Amino acid sequence: MTIFFNLLEGFRLILHGYPLAIIVLGVTMGILVGVLPGLSPAMGVALLVPFSYGMEPLSALILLGSVYAAANYGGTITAIAINTPGTPSAIVSTFDGYPLTQKGQPGRALGTSVIASTAGGLLGTLVLVFFSVPLAKAALKFGPAEYFALAVFGLTIISSLSRGNYVKAFIATLIGLLLNTVGMDPFTGYLRFTFGVPELAEGFSFIPALIGLFALGEIFLGIERSGALQKAGRKFSGKMPALREIWEIKRTILQSSLLGTLIGVVPGAGATIAAFIAYGEARRTSKHPEKFGQGALEGIAASGAATSGSVGGALVPLLTLGIPGSAATAVLIGALMLHGLTPGPELFKNNAPVVNGLFASLFLAYGVMFLLGYLGNQLWIRIISLPQALLYPIILSVAFIGSYAVSNSMFDVWSCLGFGILGWILRRYHFPTAPVILGLILGFLAETNFRRALLMGSARIFLVRPVSLGLLILATISFFYPLLKPKWDKVRTAKE
Repeated sequence: MTIFFNLLEGFRLILHGYPLAIIVLGVTMGILVGVLPGLSPAMGVALLVPFSYGMEPLSALILLGSVYAAANYGGTITAIAINTPGTPSAIVSTFDGYPLTQKGQPGRALGTSVIASTAGGLLGTLVLVFFSVPLAKAALKFGPAEYFALAVFGLTIISSLSRGNYVKAFIATLIGLLLNTVGMDPFTGYLRFTFGVPELAEGFSFIPALIGLFALGEIFLGIERSGALQKAGRKFSGKMPALREIWEIKRTILQSSLLGTLIGVVPGAGATIAAFIAYGEARRTSKHPEKFGQGALEGIAASGAATSGSVGGALVPLLTLGIPGSAATAVLIGALMLHGLTPGPELFKNNAPVVNGLFASLFLAYGVMFLLGYLGNQLWIRIISLPQALLYPIILSVAFIGSYAVSNSMFDVWSCLGFGILGWILRRYHFPTAPVILGLILGFLAETNFRRALLMGSARIFLVRPVSLGLLILATISFFYPLLKPKWDKVRTAKE
């Protein structure tokens, strides 16, 4: 009851003109940040920190929190509309969102995404409000062995991304893991596979790789197949998903929201890993797993709900322990200290009104995000209805600008082009591109924590720690279940 009354007090503090205007501004800016490839939620929050200098602490946190919450959703818009993920976590939205757009139904995909993202954000915020302290203490028990097991669990999602060809999905994952080894060894400092190119010392930048594989690869394949750019635009339906369709996937939304929140609590895991794992679990537990990858609303909902749910989860260790759960919350720590607030247990004791107001503002931010997202879908449908002769150059320009913006380097632009050619080749020979990104994301996490764990002892450490062992068992089940399920179904059918 104390928590409930504190939340009511938070609403009392923000339910008037100025805080509400800040929420609307923050959500709008967050969506724009998410839409633009190359601008991550962390970058969006960092860019707005200087504008919060003259604000009251609560107002500053409301602005930055609203940007953080909305940016994760914004990335799914371009992922669905033009196969260009605005944020790394939005990669998963391309799996089913873009196929639905190709079928002429982007309205259903965009509508499902905003509904699932809103539901995931609200549930994540509820968990943040009511279960912050115990979850933060549990997350602190994660060591190198647990992080390695989590990375392995994430890599088993390739069985969900294979679309029937597990060998090609496995090869694509190995390509991603191999590309991840380029650069400086994290332990010895030796350069690996750089071939004398100084820009490769830090490895391939993730954003250019992401944009190239998905956006440019799709454009190159489209040009090859059509022979020439279409001058006339296609007609797309703006019809939103029916209430019945959303009701049918309610379990997926709830399951993915909880998974996203719990994974978000683990420092360093982040929204991208949450989205991949939630998508894999949604496919594994679905009654129609064969529809995934072809425009399944369940797949879109799983990605959106998990990504937004991770926001509330990432704020748990930040506010309760002063430990950032993601890159964006690391920026938020600096913003808190800038305004004289020290994250951790003392924050709840000495600055309770600020915390309560932040919690309340997140609920309102997701409400505003739903309204802006739902109303703005028609704009995106009009944009993607443009003829290819106009749309493709726009996408290419945004892709190259986004790649350059990462570190103001032309090398990243050439890297984006190179990954675009790789994406085109993979698509041409029916290799899935998503496992390449999965290997790039999880390769570093798996390698560094595997080596750290071995430095702490023998390989037994992965089996004697309960959380690590549990995750490895789940990874084994997750990997082999899609492979063995068809055989089990055949045996069951034969017996019947």
